[in-house]
Amino acid sequence: MKSEITMPVLSDTMQTGRLTRWNKAVGEAVKQGEAIAEVETDKAILDVEAFASGYLAGPLAAVDTDIPVRQAIGYIVDTREAAQNNPSSPPSATAKNSGEVAEPAATAPVPPAPASETRPDRAVTAPPAKASSAESSAEHMDSAPPAPTVSRSAAATDNAQTSPYARALARDLELDIQSIKPGPDGIIHAAQVLAAALAPKDADLHMGPPYSIERPKMLRAAVARNMSATLDTPTFHISSRFAMTPLHAAAKQAGIGLTLALSRACALTVAEDPWFNHTWTQAGLAKRSRVDIGVAVDTGEGLITPVLRNAAGRPLNELAEDWRILLGKVKNGRIAPEDYRGASFYLSNLGVFPEIVRFNAIVPVGAAAILAIAAAGPDGLTDFTLSCDHRVIFGADAARFLQRLGSRLENIFWLN
Repeated sequence: MKSEITMPVLSDTMQTGRLTRWNKAVGEAVKQGEAIAEVETDKAILDVEAFASGYLAGPLAAVDTDIPVRQAIGYIVDTREAAQNNPSSPPSATAKNSGEVAEPAATAPVPPAPASETRPDRAVTAPPAKASSAESSAEHMDSAPPAPTVSRSAAATDNAQTSPYARALARDLELDIQSIKPGPDGIIHAAQVLAAALAPKDADLHMGPPYSIERPKMLRAAVARNMSATLDTPTFHISSRFAMTPLHAAAKQAGIGLTLALSRACALTVAEDPWFNHTWTQAGLAKRSRVDIGVAVDTGEGLITPVLRNAAGRPLNELAEDWRILLGKVKNGRIAPEDYRGASFYLSNLGVFPEIVRFNAIVPVGAAAILAIAAAGPDGLTDFTLSCDHRVIFGADAARFLQRLGSRLENIFWLN
């Protein structure tokens, strides 16, 4: 019996995963629940567990490739002999019917990447075209900039299968079918064509300096998608300046970090004004029953927002332990979707950069507000800027919020 190991769906927005490591080789025994591979999602590196006991069999998907969810990346068989009789790497995929399909075809393992594609942080260089002579090749090099490099995982669809309707639609919309990224099943459908037609146009780089296209880290790509999703949020900004000295002293005395103290202050202030715990949906206003605070953390590759659950209703020592665990997960790249999704209010603190006197943050989808905290100025005051979804929060609501927050930062009796 031969059973598929598929790319797991680890979040509701995940379309592909990047296979980073195989923990087992073909022919090795695996146990049910054992971590047999590692996958990089848009936020973390997570384990792929064996669904049954047996032996790992090929073809195995290549490491450092982006693979659609639910696509086979390897197999588990009953005997070692059966595992060793299977190829250890997948065959090259070929399109059927000259690249057109009427129905979605069965997915196949991702073919191994060439040597130039095995590093996720390197550009993938397309092979140069053959010149008819050495003279014509030299003339081409003198008269034109180098050809841009293309990441296969992002755009190359030379061998992608395309439905006849999608091909006709692309022709009607005057789109190059080769520039359209396939869907999660590896096939270009009408939905992918329409998405390409409606997507913002890329900058024309051909008249500028020579360039190459690098495959972004999955976290950076996720940040870009999330920020694009906020374009329809009608946002306004309102600012106040508060002294942070009392909070600094109280946090130090309590043995906690300033970020946790600020999170607690925000959570208690949100709890006093339920509008800040609402979010706008197509069905109406969603009112949350507790305050979950998402705190922006810089990973070096992008921002991630670990969430302190029930930050207004739980003891401070519990929150401090949760925050310690969350930061450890972020540092080790092991943070899971349930650790960073679903906050009802957000906090972004750039106070560690003394040059930042004020900044505006973008309201994440699923929240009504985010608070941006800058560095203290020469007068000892710190700028607090609140970005609000105007569909949920009005100017007077935001002014009262900052008024209550400022009072809380002066009177620290609540920090316990």
